[in-house]
Amino acid sequence: MESKRQQKYSKLIQKELGDIFQRESKPLVGNAMVTVTRVLMSPDLGVAKIYLSFLLANNQELLEKIDAHKKEIRKHLGKRIGKSVRSIPELVFYPDDSSAYAQHMDKIIGGLDIPEAPDDEEEED
Repeated sequence: MESKRQQKYSKLIQKELGDIFQRESKPLVGNAMVTVTRVLMSPDLGVAKIYLSFLLANNQELLEKIDAHKKEIRKHLGKRIGKSVRSIPELVFYPDDSSAYAQHMDKIIGGLDIPEAPDDEEEED
């Protein structure tokens, strides 16, 4: 379970990285829309696991491009939150597969053959 401090840092980093991907990283991401879905902080606040969701892009290709430019992204993050945190955490990016998993589960549940429940009137006879 995350401490209040970890949660506070997570929310701050999620908000600022979202702004960075929308405004300052257009040359990096192009027309793709990058959403920071979740940030998990290590207990010592030294590492931030960042889960990204992509729209209008090849997920793996864009994730590799973002990962290659993580030093630049961390620098932008440092400029934004440098005065409110002691040290800027290392950034580790992961793809967020929750939407694909939800679609997969919806397809499985939709394909189930569940018989109708019997009416209560038939049981009373």
